[in-house]
Amino acid sequence: MDIILIIVAALLMILGILGSFLPVIPGPFSSWAGLLLLYLTEAIPTNLTLIIITFIVAVLITVLDYIIPSMGTKRFGGTKAGVIGTSVGLVVGLLAPIPGGIIIGPFLGAFIGELINKSNSKAALKAAFGSFIGFLASTFIKFIVTVIYLGLFISIIWKHKEVIFSF
Repeated sequence: MDIILIIVAALLMILGILGSFLPVIPGPFSSWAGLLLLYLTEAIPTNLTLIIITFIVAVLITVLDYIIPSMGTKRFGGTKAGVIGTSVGLVVGLLAPIPGGIIIGPFLGAFIGELINKSNSKAALKAAFGSFIGFLASTFIKFIVTVIYLGLFISIIWKHKEVIFSF
């Protein structure tokens, strides 16, 4: 049974890496679930503190994933209307059945929010660009966290390779 858990954990690690780029898959939580499965195996002793800390990091990254695009909008001169537009666009883009909706939604939301706020189109484009930069930063952070989780997974597996490959 342990070998099945380890294989599923490895698949969750790969899914986590993909999830850092695909908004439909929660990347950090998928990778964390892989670490949790590793913890649940009897063959490999894993520290509970590691599981708790990586869970807290996964929660923080997930929360930041929704905040960072709005921060990018604000940083590039967006007003409150642009930030609200980014947040609304993020939700609409996530639910929209179009490819790239998670990228297009916040961009258009910031742009439309700034235009409604009577900003000129140049200011609206700057705010929308800030939203896009925020999205890229958020994706990069998720990728780094999932790669760190993968590194932890590999190091734990490597440390106990004799136990794992004795099945």
